[in-house]
Amino acid sequence: MEQLYQQVILDHYKNPHGKGLAELDANQLGGESHQVNPTCGDEVTMRVQFTGDGTQRTISSVTWDGQGCSISQASISVLVQLVEGQSVGDVEHVADVFRQLMDTRGKGFPADDEATESKEDLLDDANAFTGVSKFPARIKCALLGWSALRDTLASTGASADAHAQGIKHC
Repeated sequence: MEQLYQQVILDHYKNPHGKGLAELDANQLGGESHQVNPTCGDEVTMRVQFTGDGTQRTISSVTWDGQGCSISQASISVLVQLVEGQSVGDVEHVADVFRQLMDTRGKGFPADDEATESKEDLLDDANAFTGVSKFPARIKCALLGWSALRDTLASTGASADAHAQGIKHC
């Protein structure tokens, strides 16, 4: 299984989804975030474009450019694959589940947890990063793109939490 996961990471690294920054459409909500992992120097600039509004807001595109290790770059590619076309609320849920996976220290989700199968189905290729979670320094690499996504959701006001609380952003 570990060899399969390594192959998934390598495939996403060699053929990344969403790589190449696209211009943001000024007629739609969109934002950009630049994140750096000071531990190793990995970095990403991510642009996220949204459609709809309120609780109906979806992510229409995620583009990025960056440099770094295969883990950080592959994780961003997997992120793009998982979030494009999804509602902001669903995206935030996927991001939370991915962070939970990174907290398992390489053990993955518990087999006796009823939610494990649905979490694994939700994460799809992101399950390949289970082994990465054994190494605290590498967790930051895997989370780099997810941090950029979270920052973009917050800075644009697209976050589902912001809408639930009635927070308005300029």
